[in-house]
Amino acid sequence: MSTVNVNGLRAAAKKDPGFVSWLSATEADVVCVQETRAEASQLPQEVVAPQGWHVVLVPAQAKGRAGVAVYSRVEPDAVRVGFGEVEFEGSGRYVEVDLGAVTVASLYLPSGEVGTPRQEEKERFMEAFLPYLVRRRKEVEGQGRDLVVCGDWNIAHTEADLRNWRGNRKSAGFLPQEREWLGRVFDEAGYVDVVRALHPDQEGPYSWWSYRGRAFDNDTGWRIDYQVCTPGLAVRAESARVERAAEHGARWSDHAPVTVRYRA
Repeated sequence: MSTVNVNGLRAAAKKDPGFVSWLSATEADVVCVQETRAEASQLPQEVVAPQGWHVVLVPAQAKGRAGVAVYSRVEPDAVRVGFGEVEFEGSGRYVEVDLGAVTVASLYLPSGEVGTPRQEEKERFMEAFLPYLVRRRKEVEGQGRDLVVCGDWNIAHTEADLRNWRGNRKSAGFLPQEREWLGRVFDEAGYVDVVRALHPDQEGPYSWWSYRGRAFDNDTGWRIDYQVCTPGLAVRAESARVERAAEHGARWSDHAPVTVRYRA
C-alpha cells in the first residue's frame, strides 16, 4: 500500500518519469493520493482510468485546490466522502473505501500558516477529526475489520521527523499543539504510526522536501506523510520505505511515495 501527495495530478502526470510511469511500475495493491487539484474531466485516460485499477477521485469544490483519490486493484465494496463535518464536506480532503476486511482512507489535512485563517481552518479540522477517528475505530473493529488512514497529515510528530526542527519550532506543521494533537491520535485513539513502529530509532525517513534551495540534495526534509492504522493491521506490517527519487531532476512531486507491505 502506498500514499503520495502528488502536488497537482495533472502536472505529475505530464512529467517523465512521472506519476503514470510510477503507477504502472508499482507493486502496491492500493495507492492513496492527495492534492490532486483536478476534476476527472481534466485528466488523461491513463490517470483517471488506468488499466488494472479502480479509481475513486474526490475533487474539492474550490477548483484547483486539495483533492484526494484512491486507486485500488479491486473494486471497492463501498465509498464514503468526508467525515461528517459540514465545513469540510466539499473540501476534497477525506475519502474512505472498503476493500474486503480493511477500510482505506486518503487524507489531506490542511497545511496551515501561523497567524492566518489557514491555521484556524487546520485547527478546526483537527478538532473535528480526532473524535471521528475515535468513533470510526470502534465501528470498524466492532465489525471485525481494520482501518488505515493514509495521507499527508501536514504535521511532523517528533524531532526525529524533521531535519531542521530547531528552526521550525514556531512553524505550522511543528507547533506544540499540532504535535500534541497527533500524539493523541496515537496515545488516546490508539492508532499506530506504521513507519515509525518499523523504524523506531531512525531520523525520518523524510517524505517531503521544499523545492527551494538544496533541501532535497541535503535531505533537509519533513516526515509528514503517514500510514496510520488500527492495531490489528499494524501488526501485519512487514516493511516500510519512502520511495525517494534518485536525484532532484527525477522528482515528480515535492513529496515521495510512502509504501508499506502488509501480510495478507
